[in-house]
Amino acid sequence: MTPLRQQMIAALQLSGKGERTQDAYVREVRLLAQFYDKSPHLISEQELQAYFLHRKNVDGLAPASMRICYSGIRFFYQHVLKRDWHTLSLIRAQTAHRLPAVLSVEEVRRLLQAATPLPHQAYFTTVYSLGLRLHEALSLQPADIDSQRLQVHVHRGKGAKDRYVPLPADTLALLRTSWKTHRNKTWLFPATGRDQKHSASAASPMSRTSVQGAFRTAKHRAGITKTGVAIPTLRHSYATHLLEAGVNPRLIQRYLGHTQLETTMVSLHLTHKGHEEAYERINSLMQGLRP
Repeated sequence: MTPLRQQMIAALQLSGKGERTQDAYVREVRLLAQFYDKSPHLISEQELQAYFLHRKNVDGLAPASMRICYSGIRFFYQHVLKRDWHTLSLIRAQTAHRLPAVLSVEEVRRLLQAATPLPHQAYFTTVYSLGLRLHEALSLQPADIDSQRLQVHVHRGKGAKDRYVPLPADTLALLRTSWKTHRNKTWLFPATGRDQKHSASAASPMSRTSVQGAFRTAKHRAGITKTGVAIPTLRHSYATHLLEAGVNPRLIQRYLGHTQLETTMVSLHLTHKGHEEAYERINSLMQGLRP
């Protein structure tokens, strides 16, 4: 590991950035160095501008990916190399205002039933019924489950924040059944290994790629063809379904771990509650328009 990389990791840790953010920022600086085939401290401001334009216009990075690219490189030059370049204060990633995909309750049930083996089904059910992020569910441990109060303690969610979320009784029963198949003392969803026989002694949870692949398979089996459907869709669907069921938005905000209520209310645009009456009134109003 180079001294510059060590300095960046130390600065990221001192600033309180989470592990995933640290990895993403370090990766962006590494890609920059690989692009020019030289140490990033030798790259000029003009070269940095050209690199950003290449990533945006040639590589065609999405706004979210450009934001990570800008943020990681900006952090390195400002906090590690202490450079006060105008380019670093100028760059801004375009904000995308896209509504997330959402599944109906019936579609969610079809997908969960199509998920195999049992640990994957238990994992996807946990993501949906607790409204968790992908990595939050992977990181769950048996000690996080409070079966008496029917709550789950989510550690170090986004922004390194802890929270408690309600645990449905059916999900608890499924988790118990799934845990009995491996009895790992550290992880609820341990890595299985290539021969599927090392779950009991696994030192890490299932990988992101394994659960993402299992999700794609379950989605295909369930006959779900909507675009943009991925594991985070289960979390968006959870929020939408709670809103449709009349749960207080402030409570949903707390369960999801959102800092801003506006973030939670994005799901309000995805709910069908109240639309039926509006559709009837619109149809009545528009009757007789055809000559």
